[in-house]
Amino acid sequence: MAQYTGVNHLAMVTGDMDATIRFWRDLLGLPMVAGLGRAGYRHYFFSISEQDMIAFFEWQGVKPLDEKDHGVPVTGRAAFDHVSLGVASSDDLWEIKDKLEAAGFWASELVDHGFIHSLYSFDPNGIAIEFSAPVPDVDLRAHPRLADPDATDVALEGPRPQPGKWPAVKEPTPDHAKEVYPGEGDDFLHAKRNLWDDQ
Repeated sequence: MAQYTGVNHLAMVTGDMDATIRFWRDLLGLPMVAGLGRAGYRHYFFSISEQDMIAFFEWQGVKPLDEKDHGVPVTGRAAFDHVSLGVASSDDLWEIKDKLEAAGFWASELVDHGFIHSLYSFDPNGIAIEFSAPVPDVDLRAHPRLADPDATDVALEGPRPQPGKWPAVKEPTPDHAKEVYPGEGDDFLHAKRNLWDDQ
């Protein structure tokens, strides 16, 4: 089975990259680790942890989302509710709350969800953000829990992947066919210079 290492990156959208950089890099303190672009297009990445990043495309004409409260049900087409960033402790939540409020951003009270304590806010793009700190001595990865009294039969099968639910791979891709097609990587890594080196 594939070994997952985290969320490499979430790809979001902004119409104002400068406001996005100010919020994610300068207010929240996430290093900006990559920036790709050309006329009318940018794609910038911010490091959350050693494994995880959040990235933003900047496209002309994009407007901020209407703020939608975290976890409030909607009807119609939907695929995204909010981003949750993990922090080490509740002390970090209070520090972030103070920073957000000092910068004029709304920040919720801290909420106890039993396994995490959470703080909620929105970025300049209207993206709903949650900051989550672990509750000491509660480890859902070591001790998963299902507390839904109306859980489906599929959910009741257990927390681990269930074998035999999808067709088995009969013909794996042979080594000679494992080709990686060019994207922006070549331009990015072999650019004549790193613009940050000029600063």
